[in-house]
Amino acid sequence: MDVHVRIGDNRIFALKQAVLIYQEGNRAFATLHEVKSQPDGPSYLCAGQSVTTGFLETLAKGLGASMAAEVLPEYALARTPELIAWWSRAQARLMFFGDGNAETKKLNGKMYPHPALVFLIHGRELFVRALAEDARPTADTHLKCAPYWNTDSTGRVCLGSMRVPEGGSVGSLSSWEIHSNRGRGCVSILLRYALRLSVRGDTRGHIGTER
Repeated sequence: MDVHVRIGDNRIFALKQAVLIYQEGNRAFATLHEVKSQPDGPSYLCAGQSVTTGFLETLAKGLGASMAAEVLPEYALARTPELIAWWSRAQARLMFFGDGNAETKKLNGKMYPHPALVFLIHGRELFVRALAEDARPTADTHLKCAPYWNTDSTGRVCLGSMRVPEGGSVGSLSSWEIHSNRGRGCVSILLRYALRLSVRGDTRGHIGTER
């Protein structure tokens, strides 16, 4: 009996190997078994062998958990197959607003001061926090709320229907930053923040409360 799994229209995956996990309390080990098919009977498992690091690397690559080697720039803070974090110095940034309000249109497409920021990509999600000082953060640095209304209590950015860069490679980081301060609807930067800066002429960039 053959066992196959069809994914999409042009791929058929056949059952070739099986991993058995044995566990007692907090301890566990795994064995790898070849799967043999019989024309007139059920498939069966051959004798097992220890799971090797090479097999796990191949499995992780097949599941999309591999990560290409990259030279990390100075502004990168952390990198794993699942996430990448980096920081950006305080600077003036171009801001866009999708609201049709007349007052909003006066502010659209202008430069406004922003505090130093910490960005994180996890999967297809973008997170952003602010820094109290314009310096590279450490593991003990307390992060602040970024002055944007399109973030939740964890710093997750609401991307709405915006198209985001493919993947989270070092080369895509600048594009992710752009997506944090442009767009329509819930992707727009906090309007009241821009209004306050335009009225006060503030060039420092207000920092929110600590979280």
